[in-house]
Amino acid sequence: MSGVFLPVATLWWRECVRFSRDRTRALSSIATALLFWVLIGFGLAGSFAPAGMPGEVGAVEYLYPGTVLFVVLLAAIVGTFSLIEDRRAGFLQGVIVAPVPRTSIVLGKVLGGTTMAVAEGAVLLPLAPLVGVPLGLPGLLIGIVALLSMAFALTSLGFILAWRMESIHGFHGIVNLLLMPMWFLSGALFPVEGAAGGLQLVMRLNPVAYGLAAFRQALYGGSGAGWVGPGTAWAVTVAFALALFAAAVAFARR
Repeated sequence: MSGVFLPVATLWWRECVRFSRDRTRALSSIATALLFWVLIGFGLAGSFAPAGMPGEVGAVEYLYPGTVLFVVLLAAIVGTFSLIEDRRAGFLQGVIVAPVPRTSIVLGKVLGGTTMAVAEGAVLLPLAPLVGVPLGLPGLLIGIVALLSMAFALTSLGFILAWRMESIHGFHGIVNLLLMPMWFLSGALFPVEGAAGGLQLVMRLNPVAYGLAAFRQALYGGSGAGWVGPGTAWAVTVAFALALFAAAVAFARR
């Protein structure tokens, strides 16, 4: 068993150490999300009336869960830049030729990225009561699990994209092409219920929308996303995470 779990723990810890030495990356992503949240939230404060939400929910409060998720998604994807750096430094080649299961390699890298992404998102959680979002202990714990699931899924996606990439610049372009539309169409900026028919269909096909719905429902005690029930939201989120991890393992074994 040590031949399986020791590589996982080693790679996970290596990602944690790397993260602790690169605090600028974490601070910049958090600052970007906060600036976006404040500018958009207060800019829409006088004209925001999301369908399917209580009338007293304003723009700043509505955008809060999506802002937390944005930090997590960005950190999860950006964290897989290290895979390209490891290839350039020769570390990845050394790991690949070692007598270590490819599943352990993928799991160690993905868990490392997941941990760092959720750590960055958790920095914003104490702000919830300040904008009117209820934050009890059960909701907080369930919300963190939702963030863990989404971080695991998006880190696995980043692993797939970075596995054969040689250029960080090329990887960054692909990330922007995928990540931003997934976040925009997740219900982070406007509710699924209020979107036009064709756009609403696209949003309902977006797995990230279900992860955000699960996070909202955790914060609001089961409400907050009337377009989908908690059971469906969690089922899609977990299935999304497991499917992407399985795909990442398949890519690593090729």
